[in-house]
Amino acid sequence: MAKSSADDEELRRACEAAIEGTKQKVVMSIRVAKSRGIWGKSGKLGRNMAKPRVLALSTKAKAQRSKAFLRVLKYSTGGVLEPAKLYKLKHLSKVEVITNDPSGCTFMLGFDNLRSQSVAPPQWTMRNIDDRNRLLLCILNICKDVLGRLPKVVGIDVVEMALWAKDNKPTVTVQGNLYDGPIPSMVTETDLKVSVERELVTQAEEEDMDALLGNYVMGIGEAEAFSERLKRELLALEAANVHAILESEPLVDEVLQGLETAMNCVDDMDEWLSMFNVKLRHMREDIESIETRNNKLEMQSVNNKALIEELDKLLERLRVPSEYAACLTGGSFDEARMLQNIEACEWLTGALRDLEVPNLDPTYANIRAVKEKRAELEKLKTTFVRRASEFLRNYFASLVDFMISDKSYFSQRGQLKRPDHADLRYKCRTYARLLQHLKSLDKNCLGPLRKAYCSSLNLLLRREAREFANELRASTKASRNPTVWLEASTGSGQNMNNTDTSTVSDAYAKMLTIFIPLLVDESSFFAHFMCFEVPALVPPGGHANGNKTGSNDDDTNDDDLGIMDIDENDNKTGKSSAELGALNESLQDLLDGIQEDFYAVVDWAYKIDPLRCISMHGITERYISGQKADAAGFVRLLLDHLESRISTQFGRFVDEACHQIERNERNVRQMGVLSYIPRFATLATRMEQYIQGQSRDLVDQAYTKFVTTMFVTLEKIAQADPKYADIFLLENFAAFQNSLYDLANVVPTLAKFYHQASEAYEQACTRHISMIIYIQFERLFQFARRAEDLMFTIPPEEIPFQLGLSKIDLRKMLKSSLSGVDKSFTGMYKRLQKNLTSEELLPSLWDKCKKEFLDRYDSFTQLVAKIYPTETIPSAAEMREILSNM
Repeated sequence: MAKSSADDEELRRACEAAIEGTKQKVVMSIRVAKSRGIWGKSGKLGRNMAKPRVLALSTKAKAQRSKAFLRVLKYSTGGVLEPAKLYKLKHLSKVEVITNDPSGCTFMLGFDNLRSQSVAPPQWTMRNIDDRNRLLLCILNICKDVLGRLPKVVGIDVVEMALWAKDNKPTVTVQGNLYDGPIPSMVTETDLKVSVERELVTQAEEEDMDALLGNYVMGIGEAEAFSERLKRELLALEAANVHAILESEPLVDEVLQGLETAMNCVDDMDEWLSMFNVKLRHMREDIESIETRNNKLEMQSVNNKALIEELDKLLERLRVPSEYAACLTGGSFDEARMLQNIEACEWLTGALRDLEVPNLDPTYANIRAVKEKRAELEKLKTTFVRRASEFLRNYFASLVDFMISDKSYFSQRGQLKRPDHADLRYKCRTYARLLQHLKSLDKNCLGPLRKAYCSSLNLLLRREAREFANELRASTKASRNPTVWLEASTGSGQNMNNTDTSTVSDAYAKMLTIFIPLLVDESSFFAHFMCFEVPALVPPGGHANGNKTGSNDDDTNDDDLGIMDIDENDNKTGKSSAELGALNESLQDLLDGIQEDFYAVVDWAYKIDPLRCISMHGITERYISGQKADAAGFVRLLLDHLESRISTQFGRFVDEACHQIERNERNVRQMGVLSYIPRFATLATRMEQYIQGQSRDLVDQAYTKFVTTMFVTLEKIAQADPKYADIFLLENFAAFQNSLYDLANVVPTLAKFYHQASEAYEQACTRHISMIIYIQFERLFQFARRAEDLMFTIPPEEIPFQLGLSKIDLRKMLKSSLSGVDKSFTGMYKRLQKNLTSEELLPSLWDKCKKEFLDRYDSFTQLVAKIYPTETIPSAAEMREILSNM
């Protein structure tokens, strides 16, 4: 017999190495195979693959008691044992040998502390019965010694265990004094026999067995004798049973005869059942055939019913109601009949849509009836669209012709008439939904309708604008102002510049106030009435004229005709560039030509007062800033063209005024202040009064051109006569500053030119005064200049030895220049006064002249003191005293 793994010392050492550090002593180690039973509904064990494991019984000694453990070790990847499970033997409640295993080598250990009772505990399979008995005996002994109790043992015959213990007497290790620690000792299996018998039964079971065995005469201690006796008694019982059976032979014959009779009945019954089975089989086949035919008939009936329902639905789609057909082909388009026309259009649109593939089953699309019905509906659509388009073209033309023929719609002599299109839009609103349906039926039909509407309404708008503009000009009373502001010649016309011409700009503002909102409203109405997918032109609460405060009593909001309610899809914010381009082209046709009447008003206002272009420019800018909607593109273009026209006219005025300034240089000689200097101040004051809104840039550009031309002309005139150039320049620049002083404080552009004129004035004064001083004291300052020039090359003390700069020369020069200096000062004053036409400039010029002379003379005295320290000359204080007394 192969050596048991329980005697393998290497295995025990490997187990001790695996649990090293736990202070536990390995009592027994043995190789087993682990499997797990799967408890199904039938209560039988399922198969599971066995895994090699090692079971090790170990103990751990403590001060008062010891603990016993069952360790499960498994093999790692390298073949080394490592701990897998740990069970405490104090929880061992049952030891059960699995009966399903014929070899009897499989057993199960039940622990009462397992958490999950639904999971079957593992099963351990030994190599043979010897290994099983050895392990179980060791477990029971340890439980008895350590725990003082035995677990429940199931499926193990105590007698068999005793017989095995007798035949196998290997030495085993048991524990001595467990309280003093494990002490191995060698005992034989015979010594363990009685212990096993005591340990496998309880005290009560032992007493019952003693009472039972007391009935026998032989001693129970001999297991073999007891087993032989049991065998003999079993043989005796079997012999008695056979004897009893042989004695009952008549009874057996009677039973056999009854059985034969029963067999005959059974055979007859079997034949009858066979016959019935054949008949039932034939009947079943007939029933199946009948059911098959019934199922086919039922399915055919259901399919026919469904087909009839589908055909009924299709026929309902293909049916054209007679009332709609009559309305679409020959009905009237009067206002009273529009509801029937709209219903017919809605039905036609829905019918065409229902015959399209997304809404119609593709299998029906190629049916001849469907194709014919689609062609019929297309013909109805074409006929209706043609009739409706022809009616609407004639209707638009008749509406406008009626209004044009009635003169009360337009302005007349002595009465300005505000255009009122409320009745026109109300009548058009009747056919708004019709246009929506025409668009859904045929988008191409809207092009001719839009052109017809634009052509008709354009005649009305141009007639209204022309009549209004004519009457506006005729009813406006204003005196014509001269366009010659800066001409060199003087005349009585200068006094006419104060004429009030505000009525001219008021008339232009009234023209815009009346017609710009009208044109915006017409554009908005046209965009929505003719089904353009664009947003509203004027937002809710907005002002089409750009004026947030001003409003007229006639500005009744009659444009809200519910056009936005025609189609619930009109609230879309997105719009395509193609739609916007088509709308702008249509608006061009609708409003083209009306700009000529606006141009006529602008030209008329320019002829009366060119400066009113400033006011009109500001008014136009305000309206431009108020036009933000994309669909009002033509109105914006109109305002841009008006602004350009006004700027052009004002530019003509500015250019003409500049030509008037330039004509001054053609004269032979100009003296004093030129006439356009004070006239420009008057013109600038008037222009500032007309500024409105954003017209400041226009005026500033005009100022720049005016002043630049004035200054250039001044320079040219001054160059024509160099002798008097400085006097001419300083007088005119002084006059420019005096006349524009107040305006320069509030107008930045004029302030810039004011400072430029001030610098030019100072330069001209300096040149003129220097010339007068030099003429009167020529020898004095020539001597000083020569001495200053020499000081750059030689020391000051050597200058008196230079030719013409000796002390004698100095005394001669002082005598000739300063003798009668008061007369020289008087001559200087007279020269300053001689050619000056602006007497108010003389005091300031004389003060500048005295200051300039004293500064130069002071420099001369310092120069003399440095070069001629011993010479005595009149001091600067003496000269200042003489000048102050003059």
